Amino acid sequence: MKQYTALIIGSGFGGQCAAIRLQKQGIQDFRILERRDFMGGTWCQNNYPGAAVDVQSPLYSIASEPYAWSQMFAERDELETYTHGVINKYGLRDKTDTQTNVQSVTWNNEAHGWDVATNNGHYRAKYLINASGPLSTPVIPNFPGRDSFQGEAFHTNHWNQHYDYRGKKVAIIGSGASAAQVIPAIADQVDELHVFQRTPHWVLPRPDRKFSALQRKLLGIKPIYKLLRWIIYWALESRVIAFKYSPKLRFLFAQSHALKFLKKQVKDPELRAKLTPDYDIGCKRIILSSTLYPALCRSNVTLHDKTDGIEQINASGIQTAKGQQVDLDLIIWSTGYDATDGVISYPVIGKNGNSLAEKWEMFPRAYLGTSMPEFPNLFIVTGPNTGIGHTSAIFVIESQMNYIIDCITRLEKNRKNTIEVTPEAEAEYTDMIHSEMKRTVWHNGGCNSWYKSKSGHVIAMFPGFSFTYRFLARRFKPQHHHIA
Repeated sequence: MKQYTALIIGSGFGGQCAAIRLQKQGIQDFRILERRDFMGGTWCQNNYPGAAVDVQSPLYSIASEPYAWSQMFAERDELETYTHGVINKYGLRDKTDTQTNVQSVTWNNEAHGWDVATNNGHYRAKYLINASGPLSTPVIPNFPGRDSFQGEAFHTNHWNQHYDYRGKKVAIIGSGASAAQVIPAIADQVDELHVFQRTPHWVLPRPDRKFSALQRKLLGIKPIYKLLRWIIYWALESRVIAFKYSPKLRFLFAQSHALKFLKKQVKDPELRAKLTPDYDIGCKRIILSSTLYPALCRSNVTLHDKTDGIEQINASGIQTAKGQQVDLDLIIWSTGYDATDGVISYPVIGKNGNSLAEKWEMFPRAYLGTSMPEFPNLFIVTGPNTGIGHTSAIFVIESQMNYIIDCITRLEKNRKNTIEVTPEAEAEYTDMIHSEMKRTVWHNGGCNSWYKSKSGHVIAMFPGFSFTYRFLARRFKPQHHHIA
């Protein structure tokens, strides 16, 4: 049994932020468990063509770790470089066990800690921080005949770098954020590209720009970097007013702009009709791309909408609902992740023998999206209702860390064993979240998105300003917790 003060599951930005904050509090006795054979999370795992961030990089970065980005929206290789820079700066490789997949975690009442079973042995820790991330478990729909296809097939999350798709007949299943980056990146290199779209997304132009050598030098000056972050943050934060409070503003400043952009870039009225959503902008994730529509207009690209979707998959390709046989060399699954009901992919057994899966049977829920009654000393990074559709996810992660570190330091300072949110506090918080959610476009925008759990509750998003969440996470409330 390997014993530590804290265990962190996952080495992406969530795990890195947790490790940095623990070190700054003087807690060096921790271990990061990473299931892959490399560290870094999303931006080291996702290496599909065109992969890039969709939030401005000066904001989509750790606040204490500025970086001289080469462009406003960094591409995957630069994000990987940044990630490894943070890992190396804080010596996190020496504190990480890679190829260590968590199989189950169980609260040990006698030891006042968590027993963690992995393929690489057993661990025990007083504190457990799950930072596995909501976009880490890919989903591939079980279409009839899915496994009969004799060509190459892989999910964007597991891109096969050794497969040469150039000159091949390719299908991409899905039309969300990853697909919107892959399609323009490969459309001019393949023989045929068939895009199977269940629901169109609203698309807005991507306001990207390269930074000059002088601008990059200025980004290395902390006050200037912080000023740019501040400007970007408040510009993005204003979107919440439209997403939550004003359908008229949403149409005026976003949806009408998206319609004009679609009309400008797609001249074919039939294709334009297929690409026009029938729900309010913002209900699903908005795509930022200036190259997607031109790629879909290419002569070698065919868009299949829901009327011509997948009937079945066979050995040589896909048979559509209209009876067309589409012969293929490669199927790319861009079908998303189990980001709501599958927030944590392994069994979690709490202090009374109850599983987290049982507690979440109706829908995932947690106080501040972070902690649960009956699961002491367990903290979930990017847990239920901590997603943010308008700004940087790292801002929310850092806000969660304020709460998590506050809990841990209070126990350590007072030499206590456990901290646990009360059922009343969690219920009050959850009721507030879903009451506020009813006012948002994610709830009443007329779409069915991955933001919702199977129960119909919007689980992925926080229903308000990100600074509101930071305020809630910063003001630790002793009356909401049981410390023993």
